[in-house]
Amino acid sequence: MKGSIRVAKGRIEEAAGAVANNEKLRSKGQADQAMGRVQQAAEETVSEAKAAAKKSVDKVKDATEESVDKVKDSARQSLDKAKSAAQHSVDKASRR
Repeated sequence: MKGSIRVAKGRIEEAAGAVANNEKLRSKGQADQAMGRVQQAAEETVSEAKAAAKKSVDKVKDATEESVDKVKDSARQSLDKAKSAAQHSVDKASRR
């Protein structure tokens, strides 16, 4: 956004310099336009980088949640097996 404003400001300065036959103002306007375009490119790059980072974070978050769910399922299965084995031992001991 700031880059667009700087480009517009530069166009106005360049036009004013051309009308007033002021080469210094015209050159300043051209320089401001160039800097505005650089700023626009930087803003776009930052925006793209933020989007890519968010996408990466979301992928890691999803993978982590999936892994946690798998560990929970495995723990439940192990607990069920342990309970079953313990109950089997109790049943076997009570028959003696």
